[in-house]
Amino acid sequence: MNFPFYIAKRYLRSKSSQNAVNIINFITFLVIVIGSAALFIVLSGFAGLKTFSLSYTNMVDPDLKALPLTGKFISVSASQENALQQLEDIYAYSKELEEKVYLTHNQKAHIAYIKGIDSSFVRTTPIDSSLYFYGDWSINGLQAVAGQGVVNLLGLNINNFRSPLLVRVPKPGKGLLGQRMLKDAYNEASLVISGIYQIEEELDRKYVFAELPLVQALLEKDSTQLSGINFKLKENANIPELRKKIAAIFSGEVVLKDRRELNSTLHRMLNTENLATYLIFTLVLIIALFNVVGAIIMMILDKQQNSKTLYNLGTTIKALRRIYFVQGILVTGLGGCIGVFIGSLLIWSQLAFGWLKITPSLSYPVEYRLINLVIVLATIMVLGVIASFIASSRINKKLLAH
Repeated sequence: MNFPFYIAKRYLRSKSSQNAVNIINFITFLVIVIGSAALFIVLSGFAGLKTFSLSYTNMVDPDLKALPLTGKFISVSASQENALQQLEDIYAYSKELEEKVYLTHNQKAHIAYIKGIDSSFVRTTPIDSSLYFYGDWSINGLQAVAGQGVVNLLGLNINNFRSPLLVRVPKPGKGLLGQRMLKDAYNEASLVISGIYQIEEELDRKYVFAELPLVQALLEKDSTQLSGINFKLKENANIPELRKKIAAIFSGEVVLKDRRELNSTLHRMLNTENLATYLIFTLVLIIALFNVVGAIIMMILDKQQNSKTLYNLGTTIKALRRIYFVQGILVTGLGGCIGVFIGSLLIWSQLAFGWLKITPSLSYPVEYRLINLVIVLATIMVLGVIASFIASSRINKKLLAH
């Protein structure tokens, strides 16, 4: 057996004759356990929050979306649509036309976006199957679907044919709106709300879904003009190759974005928050692991006579340093493993029983990931190696001479 490891293991199990040293060692070990458990729990919590936040985008964003490379609209010909239908990796695609509009109802007003969609939209974007949906997904020349935020702001009701929602959008043209009569400045459409979706506060205030031909007429666009095309991909689709084929169909007039690219700001924000939290807790661990340095130095002083005896028997200074270095690694490694185990139990209990609630019906989202376990153990071990090296370097001939 390796001699330094054997002695370090003996020192780890044995108690010191000095009660203060035993207390310091216990507190040091406890701090490592609590710190590693806290870091693992926080990383698991942020992983759950990230998944929870991004789950909203799955309801409103497709697997892949074609947007105009320049301007707000693209023109899609019948030959281009036929070419899209021939692509094997596409399960379904849908056309949409989106624009900002002015909504009014019962002397209440709100600025939102109207999204004209075709019948294939729900095959590419499952917003109709969101957890909270009221009414029917009936979209035609008269009826539309709105978000809960829009409904609350304007006081709308489902299937209220006597008091429909009024949609206004400025007519395309030149000159100031104030120089034209109101009836000449805007195009108008009346819509009855057939269904209400509720996903996330900002999204609930943003969209009204209407029939594509109605929105094209409202914006004075022909049937070929769109603001985007949504794609639902097959499970084993070759995405890089598919991107090339779609780009070739539109001759470089569109830019293709997946769900992550469509929500790049949200992804950056979540990743930044996760990194910042990790760095903060790592700083706490760095401060806590100063206890390891102190505990090893106290152990060196407590075992000074033993070290002197070993030195006189022929043990080198390097081997003596390795004894206390290995002891520090054992303390931090064992403490980190126990901490991660305790953190894992808490995360599993939250996943199983949901004992921590955000609302009475919604448990705090957490996610158990092996990568977080590796990150915590790697962080603990790296900091433990540094702390053990600093402490073990205190052993020298001058110390053994006393």
